[in-house]
Amino acid sequence: MIVDTDVLVWFYRGYESAKKTVLSAVPFKVSAITYIELLEGIRNKEELNKLKKDFSEWGVEILQINENISLKAIALVEKYKLSHNLELADSLIAATALENNENLLTGNFKHYSYVKNLNVNKFALP
Repeated sequence: MIVDTDVLVWFYRGYESAKKTVLSAVPFKVSAITYIELLEGIRNKEELNKLKKDFSEWGVEILQINENISLKAIALVEKYKLSHNLELADSLIAATALENNENLLTGNFKHYSYVKNLNVNKFALP
């Protein structure tokens, strides 16, 4: 399973339902895009060290962007940008899940629900 950025942000903000969901998904995978988005939100060395320690302890696999993922993301943007406003990060995360035959766990169901053949597991804060 690939965990989307929003679920991990809620985890690190301390939401109990996100903590339970993330910890029950261990070991999981993330797109390199999700990892970069998490890094962009880090405010200090302690947060960086915690993220790296958690991912290491949990055995999180960071799935890198490759040519096939790039081509899938391009096709998704061509197909869904005008109709659903699909953006770069979401297209790359969706393409990563499709390329790796993984379900995507996300709280942003509306960002992905229309993508054909993408298995989306919906997460919601209570």
